[in-house]
Amino acid sequence: MRRIAAITIALLAAATPLAAQTSVPAKVKFIHVGTLLANPGEAPRGPSTIIIRDGKVVEIRDGFVAPEGGAELIDLKDRFVMPGLVDMHVHLWGIGGDPLRDRLTALNRDDEDDMMHAVANARVTLEAGFTTVRDLGGSARGMRALREGVERGDIAGPTIVNAGNSISVSGGHADGTNGVAEVFADAIHKHQINTCDGPEDCTRAVRQQIALGAQVIKYMSTGGVLSNVSGGLGRAMTDAEMKAIIDTAHGLGRKVATHSHAAAGTKAAVATGVDTVDHGSFLDDEAIALMKKNGTWLVPTMMAPAAALEQARKGLLPPAVIPKAEEAAAAAFASHSKAYAAGVKVAFGTDSGVSRHGDNAQEFSLMVKAGMSPAMALKAATRNAAEALGRSNIGSIAPGKDADIIAVAGSPLDDIKRMEQVEFVMRHGVVHKAGGKRQAFPAE
Repeated sequence: MRRIAAITIALLAAATPLAAQTSVPAKVKFIHVGTLLANPGEAPRGPSTIIIRDGKVVEIRDGFVAPEGGAELIDLKDRFVMPGLVDMHVHLWGIGGDPLRDRLTALNRDDEDDMMHAVANARVTLEAGFTTVRDLGGSARGMRALREGVERGDIAGPTIVNAGNSISVSGGHADGTNGVAEVFADAIHKHQINTCDGPEDCTRAVRQQIALGAQVIKYMSTGGVLSNVSGGLGRAMTDAEMKAIIDTAHGLGRKVATHSHAAAGTKAAVATGVDTVDHGSFLDDEAIALMKKNGTWLVPTMMAPAAALEQARKGLLPPAVIPKAEEAAAAAFASHSKAYAAGVKVAFGTDSGVSRHGDNAQEFSLMVKAGMSPAMALKAATRNAAEALGRSNIGSIAPGKDADIIAVAGSPLDDIKRMEQVEFVMRHGVVHKAGGKRQAFPAE
């Protein structure tokens, strides 16, 4: 009985808010801001004070307000401050940006090794100013563990919305047996659960990824550049397979992203109700019109084909990849320019992992070069991305929202390349990169 009573007391204590248990005072921070872009897409405001309590924005006041007793002051009076950035397409798991090293060490790496790389990739991504990411392909269990480690505060990294393993038809872009010697392919095939053929099998694949912790589902509408198989970038799935994936995921409360290059795959995915089209390298007028009609988000990942083409030219990719990299890089810029001009909804994404982690902000310059204004590019990486994710707690700086805040030295509205040198990063009220002056004010 005494053991049961002790367990009951422990459970009641666990259910009691921490503040009620220990009377820990709220952690309050005042940030003095020179220029504040609280709502990207709108005009910035001048000198302001952001007040943060327990990781949330409480208030924004005009001018530089003196901190109240016990609060910490962060001085960013000479900085341009804005919400933390969101990258809708990253791959944190394993080695990133170095395909030759990845291939050469594949047989000697375990999941534990790839987790160590993922921890490092998460930190460098956060320090680049990206406080939230959507991870679209990695170990389902491993990425779930990394996601939870970040949320507990054990690991420095961005908020992670993870997809687990990408769903693919046999021989498709996410089939791990592609281009692998038979003895290894047989072993991979026995343990692989993300490939599916036919609608019923694709329903099973979605449910299994969700069971392993996937918060979003990603599937492959078309072939892919980096898969080591000679098949091109054309459509890979039937209408029935796509519908099974999307309906099952939506029924279980998950949004769906599709990897898609060829226009035929994109149009089929959009017609079936996909939430985001990632890459969209070959968008014709019909695909663009259909995306506008359905309100489908485009996640351009303009860095990816450029990085793959550079790697291919250096001989770092298998021969089967090189013509696909050349084809996608040649088409993507024109496709995205047309989509921007037509008013397709755009959310920021990079496919980092193809390119190096931490270089994510280089995507901004490519978006601007393709016809997007700096203001709209910043909105794509904040408010737009938050909407595409379905996360109302991020994307702008406002009372009640997460205190995800970054700062740069000058206005990126004048020079978008300034986003490549983020000097200050706060996530959930915790400073992870300090580019300003900090001072604590003791309570009187």
